[in-house]
Amino acid sequence: MNSMNTWNGVGRRIHMQEVGTRDGLQAESVFVPTLEKIALVDSLSRAGMAKIEVTAFVSPKAIPALADAQDVMLGIERIPGVIYSALVPNVRGAERAIESRTDELNLVMSASDTHNLANLRMTQAQSFQGLCEVAALARQASLAVNISLSCSFGCPMEGDVPEDTVLAWCARFIDEAGAGGITLCDTTGMAYPSQVASLTRRFRAAWPGTELSLHFHNTRGMGLANVLAGIDAGADRFDASLGGIGGCPYAPGASGNVCTEEVVHALQLMGYDTGVDLDRLLDASRRLPALIKHETPSQIVKAGRRLDLHRPPKDLDMIRERAQARSH
Repeated sequence: MNSMNTWNGVGRRIHMQEVGTRDGLQAESVFVPTLEKIALVDSLSRAGMAKIEVTAFVSPKAIPALADAQDVMLGIERIPGVIYSALVPNVRGAERAIESRTDELNLVMSASDTHNLANLRMTQAQSFQGLCEVAALARQASLAVNISLSCSFGCPMEGDVPEDTVLAWCARFIDEAGAGGITLCDTTGMAYPSQVASLTRRFRAAWPGTELSLHFHNTRGMGLANVLAGIDAGADRFDASLGGIGGCPYAPGASGNVCTEEVVHALQLMGYDTGVDLDRLLDASRRLPALIKHETPSQIVKAGRRLDLHRPPKDLDMIRERAQARSH
């Protein structure tokens, strides 16, 4: 793809995928009431998100913030064209997700052996075997399966993860587990633009027909730059989190996922079609602080959009007259 085209998005569609209701809320210490979660998902649906990762069907003891997964998934409004996804860790979680009319199962494993052990308490071989069982169950239920590969751009304990390692796991999930989609995840914000471009190009060359998503965190301030690098290399699906909430226990103090409204704002200015109503998205984001009991990282909520103009000073005419008088 010609890099010059990246700066002109006219006629190009970018699919925005919201993960704040799962990846964001699971990191919060406050339990957001079930009806508020449902209302939040509904507002994101009406804003035009292509996909929403609604919740996670995990043990309530492990993630108390998402203990109401089934009630939320069954309570949301289903808008045609929006994919309602959920993270599932095992067969039991998959069964609950299927019972709750989930459209897509998102399965997670790490490209880093150390991170997989620390985060999932399993070896990569054990994780792969378990996820293949979940994928088989999903196929029986005619549900889509997406694999999120954590630490695709680096591990906070191992450092760089070789591209060949990441792509080898992608191949196994596509060929052996029948995954219809792969998400390359920058779990702790270690990705940088040239690295993103390289891995994205290699994935696209190997599997042009497989749905590819990129999942970035803004931990080191490179989130939007990484999105643009991904677009330049042929990616058109991006995870993002309302308000920029979220985080990871292995990146303490770091900001969360790339902020949905910041990415949409930037891409729309460049002419891309995101399918998102930014006004509705901002309305949803402004409601977040009251729900999670703290401010969010969203710069667009703080500063407004680029052309949200401010009134000039009341005495501007007087200032102008004085300035003109000095020039005579």
